[in-house]
Amino acid sequence: QVQLVESGGGLVQPGGSLRLDCVASGRIFSTSAMGWYRQAPGMERKLIARIYGGGSKDYAESVKDRFTIYRDSAKNTVSLQMNSLKPEDTAVYYCNSHPAILKGNRTYWGQGTQVTVSS
Repeated sequence: QVQLVESGGGLVQPGGSLRLDCVASGRIFSTSAMGWYRQAPGMERKLIARIYGGGSKDYAESVKDRFTIYRDSAKNTVSLQMNSLKPEDTAVYYCNSHPAILKGNRTYWGQGTQVTVSS
């Protein structure tokens, strides 16, 4: 079964931290890379962090040095530690493979988890 379940979002003040977690089905996790995406209101969904099967990582310029992606292959989970959060980080966050998994002829996405950074 194809499944993605994100958790860990919430409301935090600027400068605060959150950890997001994602449980993925084995079919999705078997892809060579897993990533975290985010979508702000009125904006396109964007890949912000990625971890490859061999353990290497890359990040969007907007989050590098603040966010860290990691995974637990035995549990089919991928997490995102977010530090020094800014109001610009406010978005719905999604996990998925990269490229994103297909279900039928459409890209499959979970419900996502809302992150709001505000004072």
